Amino acid sequence: MSAPINASTVANPGALEHAEASAFGLNPGGWVALSMIVVFAIMIWKGVPKAIGRALDKKIASIREQLDEASKLRAEAEALRAEYQAKAAAADSEAAEILAHARAEADQILAKAKDDTEQLVKRRQRMAEDKIAAAERAAIAEVRAKAADAATKAAASLIAQRNDAETDKALVDKAIAALGQRLN
Repeated sequence: MSAPINASTVANPGALEHAEASAFGLNPGGWVALSMIVVFAIMIWKGVPKAIGRALDKKIASIREQLDEASKLRAEAEALRAEYQAKAAAADSEAAEILAHARAEADQILAKAKDDTEQLVKRRQRMAEDKIAAAERAAIAEVRAKAADAATKAAASLIAQRNDAETDKALVDKAIAALGQRLN
């Protein structure tokens, strides 16, 4: 509740103020300060700052170890990365080399196939020409045989028409005499 305002309070405004409590000559702010000093003194006496320092030192050491480990892991990761990049580059060059070798082999196979094809065509052409030549020789031989046969028949027919038995006897005797002279 608040005090009523009247003419005496307006004329004397400090009349509403109360006196501050104190004990042993200390006001509440002094007691708070004194209690803080006592708490700090107990903390120092019990070694709390040293414990906090040790805890912070342990935390700092732990963080340093983690940083060192992270640095080592990073170095290992970079080494692995470089190794795999080298392997990838080697694999790329090996793949290019294999591809070039395969192309060279394919070109050689193609050239050999062309050469083999040309030789096969030439061989077959030669075989066909040989067959044609053999067929021509056989046809010529057959024509000659037929011509000889026809000539023999014609000669026999002419001889038969022109010669009679006496002429044949004279020719046979003449042929025998010629053979007899040769043998002697």
